[in-house]
Amino acid sequence: MRKLMGLAIVAGALLVSACNTVEGVGRDVSSAGNTVAKTADDAK
Repeated sequence: MRKLMGLAIVAGALLVSACNTVEGVGRDVSSAGNTVAKTADDAK
């Protein structure tokens, strides 16, 4: 039972950190897209 509880805690921690990582990557990609769009608008 202790092993199962420990495994559940570790799995939960990994899941939460993965969500934060994916969210951070999404913000980075969005920021890069906005920069490209602004540069394209400035070049017009």
